[in-house]
Amino acid sequence: MPSCLGGHTTTVRRALKRGRPPSRTRRRERYAKLKPYVATVDKLLRAGVFNAVVIFRELQALGCDGKIRVLRAYVEPRRATVRFETEPARQLQHDWGDVIVPVGGKARRVHGAVRVLGYSRRFHVMAAPCCDAEHTYESLARAFAGFGGVTRQVWVDNPKSAVTAHVPGAVRFNERFKQLARHDGFMPKACRPYRPRTKGKVERVVGYVKQHFFQRYRSFESFAHLNQLLEAWLLEEADRRLHGTVKEVVAVRFQREQTTLLPLPVHRFDTSYVETRQVGWDACVNVRGNRYSVPSAYCGQMVTVHVSLDNALAVYAGERGTA
Repeated sequence: MPSCLGGHTTTVRRALKRGRPPSRTRRRERYAKLKPYVATVDKLLRAGVFNAVVIFRELQALGCDGKIRVLRAYVEPRRATVRFETEPARQLQHDWGDVIVPVGGKARRVHGAVRVLGYSRRFHVMAAPCCDAEHTYESLARAFAGFGGVTRQVWVDNPKSAVTAHVPGAVRFNERFKQLARHDGFMPKACRPYRPRTKGKVERVVGYVKQHFFQRYRSFESFAHLNQLLEAWLLEEADRRLHGTVKEVVAVRFQREQTTLLPLPVHRFDTSYVETRQVGWDACVNVRGNRYSVPSAYCGQMVTVHVSLDNALAVYAGERGTA
């Protein structure tokens, strides 16, 4: 039965019998066994090892005979605060953010694809009317072109444009995203579900773009105008900032990273929308409500239609036409 003091009557009875505040000695004794191994725990956390069982086994091998619950109490609050530092050209983190701003005189939801290099913290932003698969692939292609090279890994959250499912011990990636990875030469990586802090660097950059660029510029004539302003802002402001974590100007740090990037592919990855259509007996195909003529030799056959993000259309013979 609770007491009027807000505690259980048994707790109050024990306190009265003791005649003094509860001692903290036992708590200090519990953490005393972990204290000699704190440096080892912190090192493992910085390396990305957050599994308390794995860490506990490492400590046992070093002679620690403490309790795992004490270790878990130490690790848990540090999960979200450990910063990952990677060597140059190893990692690029990708994410989307959105804001509502006037574009062309109307309030529009603008989706911003943000990609940040793990080592130098240089980042690229592309504004788009939506965040579908094709715009995701286009944003990565533009980022690599802007950086002048490709990283060995690309980390994403779990959008359908990149990840189809998580299964025990593996991630199933979207087939076209895998094609992009093979084409550009990077290894796709996905965060564990409900653990977006794995790519915490890009999470912070999304906020930086909202708080700086979209506070400075409030309206835009078009998406093309918006992206032109973004490109200029990246060079004039974002690249010149002194990064608070690495304590170095981003552009200066990027000079060291750029020389280690993988080379760009010879041909740019085709980010067009890809659809299959059957040619009518009038030698026309219907694409998004419009009819386009093709050579009469293709009447009745299946063709592949590529529609670029700027609405340029190309038609290829067969169901697997290539641009």
